[in-house]
Amino acid sequence: MPKMVPPLTQLQIRNAKPKDKPYKLDDGGGLYLEVTPAGGKHWRMKYRQPNGKENKLHLGAFSAVSLADAREKRDSAKQLLATGADPGRAWAEQARHARLGAQNTFEHVARDWHQVMINQRQP
Repeated sequence: MPKMVPPLTQLQIRNAKPKDKPYKLDDGGGLYLEVTPAGGKHWRMKYRQPNGKENKLHLGAFSAVSLADAREKRDSAKQLLATGADPGRAWAEQARHARLGAQNTFEHVARDWHQVMINQRQP
């Protein structure tokens, strides 16, 4: 049975000071805050892939991702795991589709066409 961990508070997170080595502040459900010796605070989630292999997921830096947002991301990752999907791969695929969608604009296609036409004219 997993060990019950009391959830983190904003005060604990703000008062976390860097040490000689990186350390973790557990929030429960696999979510933890990693505090680096340089003073960085990063949200991470430890989980098992559907094939049984252990993996870590980076959810963002504390300054950009609040405690509530990190918990929401943890919950959505757990939902993906429940369906049998790897959240790391699923989120990477979403980011790839977003990048491709941003490149597939009229301006981008027109600039590519223009560049091809210029290259064909030059001897």
